[in-house]
Amino acid sequence: MDKKYDINKLIRQSACEGAVLLKNDGLLPFDKGTKLSLFSRVSEAWFFRGVGSGGTVRCKDERNLTVAVRECEGLELNEELAEIYSRFNKENPVEQIDEVFNLDEMEVTFEIAKRAAEISDAAVVTIGRHCGEGHEGAAEKGCYYLTDKEIRMLRNVCDAFDKVAVIINCCAIIDMSEFEKLGDKIGAIMYVWLGGNQPGDAVCDMLSGKVSPSGKLVDTIAHGYTDYPSSANFGGRNFNYYKEDIYVGYRYFETFAKDKVAYPFGFGLTYTEFEYSDISAASAEGGFDVSVTVKNVGSFPAKETAQVYLEKPCGKLGNPSRSLVAFGKTKELAPNESETLTMFVSDYQLTSYDDSGVTGYPFAYVTEQGEYNFYVGKNVRDAEKAFSYYQEKTELFVQLTQAGAPQQDFDVICAEEKDGKRVMATRPVTTRQYSLRQRILDNLPEAVPFTGDRGIKLKDVKDGKNTLDEFVAQLTVDELDLLTRGDYHTEENLKPYGGAGGFGGVTKELIAKGVPLTITCDGPAGVTLDYESSLIPSATLLACTYNEQLVEKLHCAVAEELKERLADVFLAPALNIHRNPICGRNFEYYSEDPLISGRMAAAAVRGSQSLGGSACIKHFACNNQEYNRTRNDSRLSERALREIYLKGFEIAVKESEPKNLMTSYNLINGVWGHYNYDLVTVILRGEWGYKGSVMTDWFIQYYESPDFENIWNNAYRIRGGIDLYMPGAQWQDRDNIDKSIVESYNSKDGITLGELQRCAKHILSMIIEIKY
Repeated sequence: MDKKYDINKLIRQSACEGAVLLKNDGLLPFDKGTKLSLFSRVSEAWFFRGVGSGGTVRCKDERNLTVAVRECEGLELNEELAEIYSRFNKENPVEQIDEVFNLDEMEVTFEIAKRAAEISDAAVVTIGRHCGEGHEGAAEKGCYYLTDKEIRMLRNVCDAFDKVAVIINCCAIIDMSEFEKLGDKIGAIMYVWLGGNQPGDAVCDMLSGKVSPSGKLVDTIAHGYTDYPSSANFGGRNFNYYKEDIYVGYRYFETFAKDKVAYPFGFGLTYTEFEYSDISAASAEGGFDVSVTVKNVGSFPAKETAQVYLEKPCGKLGNPSRSLVAFGKTKELAPNESETLTMFVSDYQLTSYDDSGVTGYPFAYVTEQGEYNFYVGKNVRDAEKAFSYYQEKTELFVQLTQAGAPQQDFDVICAEEKDGKRVMATRPVTTRQYSLRQRILDNLPEAVPFTGDRGIKLKDVKDGKNTLDEFVAQLTVDELDLLTRGDYHTEENLKPYGGAGGFGGVTKELIAKGVPLTITCDGPAGVTLDYESSLIPSATLLACTYNEQLVEKLHCAVAEELKERLADVFLAPALNIHRNPICGRNFEYYSEDPLISGRMAAAAVRGSQSLGGSACIKHFACNNQEYNRTRNDSRLSERALREIYLKGFEIAVKESEPKNLMTSYNLINGVWGHYNYDLVTVILRGEWGYKGSVMTDWFIQYYESPDFENIWNNAYRIRGGIDLYMPGAQWQDRDNIDKSIVESYNSKDGITLGELQRCAKHILSMIIEIKY
């Protein structure tokens, strides 16, 4: 097929725009012809991807830093040192790369470093880290902290060279204290994350000055691991109490612990300087527009991201000192060139969720009385106050219903105002105050009367000859059961080789009624079928670009590969919150902030669905830990659930309308994601108006409903409103099919025809959209 987008060009551009330059004393970019000594075996044995389903792209054209510097027109490579590392890598292969966080480094003595300094101009030291699905990080040397060998390498290189740059090729942020100790001996530090299949070339583009890095941090880098508010409540085997509540990342640090920050949220340098002016606000429908003029006052062309932060009144709810409410990125500005950015802030963003009734409006979003201050700038710490708004009285914004609330008593932190300052306090969470059983019984869907087979095909619904209700009315309970399961004994020759699973036309009976087989493939690193595909940068890197248009274009290119390889559903993006820096799957997720997470996910969805296929946002919700993830309970307040952990999903659903959504493995306040009526039926569909299909992650935990005697396993899933069980019978129960749906049907309080038909209609409506 003819392709509109050059995916390799977009990957390389993204890798540069997402690289975060933390420090530069003028060392970068290097002068033309600079000869570089590349230290660390990672320069050649680069980390291109994380572990697990999200990184299993078959990509052959992967270019490391050593290869790229060797071929870079503006730089030269110290081949003597490169040969030493090449020999070391061959003699010390890493056989199980998925089981290590780092590569055991070659011992770099001062003599090796001194010899390199004698025959080259500058040193580039690369620090590499690995993690992934089922591969939790650790606050240990070799993962979050540097190893002793890495420390000795850094010190010896700094002692031998006058010019030292550090490149960090990591899945997520790491401890920066050893770099801080070396002070001015290190001239530049840059996070380049996981940059897709051409990271070496992208790094060379920046080192040589072909382009300036322009990424900004999407996570706060603290001085130490224990400075993060979740550190004391992370890694529990059976459950974790989210005692930091809404105070995740910069919300915590900017309110209570500014001195614990090494690099603030939103921080990132370029090779030039920018000046902000003419900041203004104007009323717009549903909110207001913030405008700012950004001028390049330096001597190097570059892009800049302007950020808008809100300081709500502390109020009765105890609000954080800062929250990101808007951002915008300029085009590449030449020296002395300016651009005016206009960024929208909605009235909804001024509200806070009251999960206790302390404002007089329980289970509602309210705009509290007080002063709302807006800050505009380059990062959360340097943003300056631009204007204010005063809310005369506390007002109801939207009344909701308590949902997903905790079932255990525990305290969470909050803010109180004393002597004009916000100080840390605690409050008890509000536990569930309703009967989930009664809520479900009061809202059971009506059934379409069964008609038997009338010869109506699914395409007849697409063509307007019949309604979807008329088609569904033909299906027996057995057929409805099978329609809500994936890959039921599907012939392999009907699928693209390597598909993660199929659904829809999974039996001859369903195929005869015109239901096509619909194929999924893993993401978000690219189209993970057993064909060669492009490896795109990690979600964290893409978020650091702060460039929604670029992320959308990149995923338009992914959509072209998806269509070319005959897959229908791209199981991405993933937008769980970076609650803790050592979560193994952080590289697949965007940020500690829900706004940047939601906006980037929406951009990815729009691109992925641009050619008619489907994205699938995941993992709904609170999948913030890999250790024992299938049985771990995330226990948090309803406010934190709604304002932090669901907010990104809400933004993505409302702004991009993903056709599929995937639940998480874990429990959320005592209920597994794949059984969670409150999250899926009450909030996702009832409050946000979601119209797509909801699938499980691959496998579910078989369990009995605590509210209904005759509801268990897949019947429990259907009752929760989760439409599709994936991968169905392919692995979990191929030889011992779960019969809970059929056995529960028409029993006391058992599954009803209306519930089965509801799930079937969600699945079929989605299939019609993407297959016809």
